[in-house]
Amino acid sequence: MLIVSRTRQSTRQNGFSLVEVLIALIIMSVGMLGIASLFVQSMQAGRTSMFRHHAVTLAGDVADRIRANPRAGIAYTGLGGDNGCVATGNDCNEAAMAANDIFLWDQQVTDSLPNGGVTIAFDDTVIPPLYTIVVDWDEPGEDPMSPLNYTINIPVMGF
Repeated sequence: MLIVSRTRQSTRQNGFSLVEVLIALIIMSVGMLGIASLFVQSMQAGRTSMFRHHAVTLAGDVADRIRANPRAGIAYTGLGGDNGCVATGNDCNEAAMAANDIFLWDQQVTDSLPNGGVTIAFDDTVIPPLYTIVVDWDEPGEDPMSPLNYTINIPVMGF
């Protein structure tokens, strides 16, 4: 007797179908877009942080210069001018030193902040007199009609 064995052909599929591969690619694409979006947001946050750091540093510089020249008073609310008080060793009075300081701040703000500016208000109706320093700038991607700003109030006693 001859036994013939028959092997069944398997109808099971091995590997991936094209539809499964396409679905996997779509899922990967959505994930990669999410990662790219997070990268862009982190870059924007880093830029904003850098601008805020510059604003705080500039406000601190302004405050230190005002404290170093406390008798200038309202002169710090005026216009700046390159009087050569520091670089050339000219003997400047309080108002001329204040104008020189304002000139230097304007240069620093222009170099480090987009559309940046420093505004100083002086209130001598209180004791000690109070300076309000506002550093403002335009943040790219934000509303240009409402610039970001950093404000600091410093009381200064004159000698």
